[in-house]
Amino acid sequence: MSNEMVGGVALSVVDRMIERYGTSSDAAIPILLGLQETYGYLPLEALQRVTDKTETTPNQVYGVATFYGQFRLKPVGEHIVRVCHGTACHVRGAVGISEALSEALGLKDGEDTTADNKYTVETVACLGCCSLSPVIMIDDKVYGKLTRKKVKDIFKQLEREESNQ
Repeated sequence: MSNEMVGGVALSVVDRMIERYGTSSDAAIPILLGLQETYGYLPLEALQRVTDKTETTPNQVYGVATFYGQFRLKPVGEHIVRVCHGTACHVRGAVGISEALSEALGLKDGEDTTADNKYTVETVACLGCCSLSPVIMIDDKVYGKLTRKKVKDIFKQLEREESNQ
């Protein structure tokens, strides 16, 4: 087993996952889940090692990694912000809430993670809080009946709380 590091990835970690789950192509999902749990995302170097040491092709590994929503190919922020775009939230202004989030967090078009890796924003189909729409969830806390101003106020409050710690 290699102690070599490639791009911040310990190849021995990847090798242990492969030893644990096997080299057949049906081991790809458990291997990727283990790597995701270890790194918080799927580093390209880890994916390359999986294809080098298993019976899976780069196309197969990439296909699995991009098909399933729980896999990420980029690092995520410390906090996950989920914005509901289900029917009730959409009708009550989810697009404006998403825009306010991007403004409050300084995200440009196409960005989902803040430059300081503090927040990652995800759009979700439904958070199951339709009576509170529009809603966002920051980590495990739901914020409902939102307006653009309330979104900005939430993040100002979170920053104040963090600076007091």
